[in-house]
Amino acid sequence: MSVTQESQATAESVVDELDWPATRLRVQNLSTAFRVDGAVRQVVSGVSFDLLPGQCVAIVGESGSGKSVTARSIVGLAGRNAIVEADVLEIHHEDVRTFTPRQWRRIRGRDLGFVLQDALVSLDPLRPVGTEIAEALRLHGWGDRAARKQRVLDLLERVGVPFPALRARQRPDQLSGGLRQRALIASAIALDPDIVIADEPTTALDVTVQSQVLAQLERMKARGASVILISHDLSVVARLADHILVMRGGEVLEQGSIASVLGAPQHEYTKALIAAVPSEATRGTPLSPSSAPFPEVRQRDAAASATQDAARDVPVIEATDLVKRFHTADGTVTRAVDGVSFTLAAGETLGIVGESGSGKSTTARLALGLESLDGGDVRLLGHAWSSLSERKRRSLRPRISVVYQDPLSSFDPRWNVERILLDALRGERFADATARKARVVELLGQVGLSPDVLGRFPLRLSGGQRQRVAIARALAPRPAVIVLDEAVSALDVTIQAQILDLLVALQRESGVAYLFISHDLGVISHLSDRVLVMKDGVVVEEGKPDDIFLRPQHPYTRDLIAAIPEFDPASFAGHQNHSAPAAQEGA
Repeated sequence: MSVTQESQATAESVVDELDWPATRLRVQNLSTAFRVDGAVRQVVSGVSFDLLPGQCVAIVGESGSGKSVTARSIVGLAGRNAIVEADVLEIHHEDVRTFTPRQWRRIRGRDLGFVLQDALVSLDPLRPVGTEIAEALRLHGWGDRAARKQRVLDLLERVGVPFPALRARQRPDQLSGGLRQRALIASAIALDPDIVIADEPTTALDVTVQSQVLAQLERMKARGASVILISHDLSVVARLADHILVMRGGEVLEQGSIASVLGAPQHEYTKALIAAVPSEATRGTPLSPSSAPFPEVRQRDAAASATQDAARDVPVIEATDLVKRFHTADGTVTRAVDGVSFTLAAGETLGIVGESGSGKSTTARLALGLESLDGGDVRLLGHAWSSLSERKRRSLRPRISVVYQDPLSSFDPRWNVERILLDALRGERFADATARKARVVELLGQVGLSPDVLGRFPLRLSGGQRQRVAIARALAPRPAVIVLDEAVSALDVTIQAQILDLLVALQRESGVAYLFISHDLGVISHLSDRVLVMKDGVVVEEGKPDDIFLRPQHPYTRDLIAAIPEFDPASFAGHQNHSAPAAQEGA
């Protein structure tokens, strides 16, 4: 019996013992629209499902599909300009369609818990996390001050936060991403609510922390809690969910048990979502049917491959015994990178994986020359690099580019796409303005964007479009190597698939090398030629993807591999589900 099945069996026995009502949440024909500049824009239409005790209903789909709006509409948090309508919207058999703000405050926290994706934004940055968790208890009249303090420590321990007394006194900015997310979960479950809504609770978390968060949600299910999981990660959904809704454009395209939807999908969009999940099995094959705009790249594959094979012995980066120390406020010295060495050849992709704090991003910044070294050396294209002053690096700087996880924060919001790309081309000489404009249009074409986006500002672009512009900007100076630091971790699975296919096509066309930093081992195994595994600033294992992922040698690597949520659609045919009777099965 799997963990999910065992948890479900436990939940069913708890439900029978306590005689809870058969349905905790009923949603029939839910629709949400927003008033914007005098007009009404429909965002969600006709969503229906039931939620039972001990059950997880997952809502999946790409960005903008209506997942989060659906969840917020259910709990009265859609916003003042929202128009929420439903034939039935009941929580614990109460009709909440006409709830006042006071009535909502009565059940939020006590009956409903909400876990959002970005804990740094969701938690108050000015007060310790323990104080924030205790505030939820105080507002509902739970215990006295001493009892609340002890409850906070118990909650932090329950969600796997080490040294809870210390962490309770720290502000969100003093905690890692995983610790912040677990503190947010502790706040959401402080009053043991019957229903917990988790909106992308594991996005951007490393695989081990993700596993801990999912284990906590599984334990909540086992105690009889009902969970609504919003996620674009089908591996996470497969581990936790019993019933799944697939949304696109605000509508439910398909829903049912995990066996029927993931094991035997009916809708073409669902099939595309499943096919877009990267893994070692997908290496060398396109993930997205929308990769078709790059036929000219495929025609060059044979010639490009021959050129790259000949250049494999020519390193674009040589890193030798890199050391980087950081001094903390209490005088402690931490070796973020400790003796790391690697080479990167032309046309090669080197993946670096590890938990948060393992030294991955610091290693990338050392390679980029954005951090000073405390030891070791980096050479770029055979030339001195780390030992040079920034002024002397200037001539080589165009040969190495970077793409970050959040391009929005790296763009000037006052610049449109054309100006962003023109700025990246400022070191290149053109005959006239027409030639310069043609180069900008060429860059957009390389990343599958039309000239129509030239006048748009970053905020007016989708997440996938912004990341394509970021890649176009990185390509502008014709670099030999691009460092990609969690460049696809915040993208939904379909957009991620398009970006990964794009990166492969661009590499085949130009021979550019990638230093690819990611916590997503599926992405690393799909894209990489070689993999470095880092822990506590040290490389603990290095090898080809098949050796790392199929035959790991180091205990830490084996632990990382074991923490990956399994996603094999063929295995779901025998999955036993405690799935809600859907009001519009297969809608």
